[in-house]
Amino acid sequence: MQLDTLYTVHTPEGIALTLTPAGFVPRFMAWLIDLLIRFGVGITLISILGLLGYLGGGLTLILIFLLEWWYPVWFEWRHQGQTPGKRLFELYTVQRDGSPVTFSASLLRNLIRFVDFMPFFYGFGVISLLFTRHFQRLGDLAADTLVVYKPHLHAHRALPAVEPLPLPQPLLIQEQQTLLQFAERYRTLTTARADELAQITASTLTQGQPPSLTLQRYAVWIAGQHTLTPKQVANS
Repeated sequence: MQLDTLYTVHTPEGIALTLTPAGFVPRFMAWLIDLLIRFGVGITLISILGLLGYLGGGLTLILIFLLEWWYPVWFEWRHQGQTPGKRLFELYTVQRDGSPVTFSASLLRNLIRFVDFMPFFYGFGVISLLFTRHFQRLGDLAADTLVVYKPHLHAHRALPAVEPLPLPQPLLIQEQQTLLQFAERYRTLTTARADELAQITASTLTQGQPPSLTLQRYAVWIAGQHTLTPKQVANS
């Protein structure tokens, strides 16, 4: 079993698109930011329209209703699946196939918030988030959507400071690229995940040695031999 929660979508063009679903904590923090924004706007409306008496009170109720139910739909539909809270935590809503969230899907997932809220304070929604594979609340399941992290294009990273180890056999350019990219990404991975990747990508090269460390040493040796430098990998 994989040790991460990555979700891979295969597009009609034959491209494997990897998404990282967001868990409970970042989604809760994004929701809390959006709640505070709506609360602030609501207080402002009450303060201003309250001066108009009963007419102002009626307008306030209508506007707060629209604010509560249309705020997330508008932002998700018009701002690439991101409310202000999601943007702050670099999250966005997409369809399950990786395409941009549609208006109808955003509307459906947000209308079902009243079911997620039950029996109190999003009880069903939290249970659904914790027990579904890709952290989907009931609204996500109904609308076939996911909340995922925004992807980043990482700049070139330095190779780890390990003792170089000569390759036991010649490698193709693509294989050398894979080793160098793995070594550059090593600091962003847990030890367990790094070992898992090392075993998957180059099990015949590790020869019973610690997998991730062995591949790092090979990568440093490749860079030192100028067979293929990290800069060439970054530009390829």
